[in-house]
Amino acid sequence: MNTPADDALRAELAGLLPPPEVPDLPPLRHQVLKHRILNAAEGPRPLRGRRRVPRFALPAVACTVAVTAVALTVVVGESPAPPAPTPRAGAAAPGADQILTRAALAAAASPRAEARPEQFVYIESLVAYAARSAAGGPATLPPAHRRQVWLSADGSREGLLREQGAPDSPLGVRAPVYTLDHRGATPRLAEGGAPTASVTDPTHTYVASLPTDPETLLSLVYAQTRTTGGGDPDQKAFTAIGTLLSETWAPPEVTAALYGAAARIPGTTVLPSARDAAGREGVAVARTARGEQTQWIFDRKTSAFLGQRTVLARTTDAGPAGTVLGSSAVLARGVTNRPGERPLGASAAPGA
Repeated sequence: MNTPADDALRAELAGLLPPPEVPDLPPLRHQVLKHRILNAAEGPRPLRGRRRVPRFALPAVACTVAVTAVALTVVVGESPAPPAPTPRAGAAAPGADQILTRAALAAAASPRAEARPEQFVYIESLVAYAARSAAGGPATLPPAHRRQVWLSADGSREGLLREQGAPDSPLGVRAPVYTLDHRGATPRLAEGGAPTASVTDPTHTYVASLPTDPETLLSLVYAQTRTTGGGDPDQKAFTAIGTLLSETWAPPEVTAALYGAAARIPGTTVLPSARDAAGREGVAVARTARGEQTQWIFDRKTSAFLGQRTVLARTTDAGPAGTVLGSSAVLARGVTNRPGERPLGASAAPGA
């Protein structure tokens, strides 16, 4: 039986002992752990090859002599994230915001893109674009072909576009434009002659400088796509973000912000299954405008961006609803010192 003296002794000992340290996880592990929790949020999975461990009630033990402090440390391992569950009959399917949140968390844990101003960002993909004859008729999608692009990191050097079955094409240089006030005058930079990178005409350096707050980034995207012609401003923002995802190699925190910004665009939906130009199957976030649906396809297991697809949302003279008008698949990204050179350490996309 405990006596008042025992209680007083335990209180005195507890006051003398410092509180046990609570281990914390580094920010990156918090991101990965949150990613796993989101992937598992749709319900428990059946246990395979594992016996159920019986639970036993443990008797309470009174300690009357000493107080022992025990710290429990939870260690998050480096094992890959579990696959996202396939929607089950009767289960609520994840919304577009959930898919994009998972993609943002996966992007935040991905390798960082490091490119010096004088280097080139390399992107390799498979692409296919539908064509129509001059007389009209249904659109025909040819087989996907390989596309390689070398983009000057700061836009000051000539890049290169190489597509299977076509001659190499140089990519323009952002050279400043000068003017002369009169014959013999010293050339000066023309007004508006200094090319400025933007969301719709980006360089790697510009993309790396984009805001990492999704709300701020989305406001910037809307502002810079507002002047790109008529049409649905939400769709223009969605399309611009999709181009940045597939045609640039942004730092992880910027890529995560792009997904967060896209999650705030109204009208996005989820397709439970879609395939990219490489035939990789995944889940897609889609948006429809002007009779066409743009789909972003993500790997089910890793939530990594795979590619895009554009299909007819309704039957037109170009074909029945569901006709594929364009398809792409990102295969690899990397950094190289000169155009035409494939980097040895190019980062391969899942399934490539």
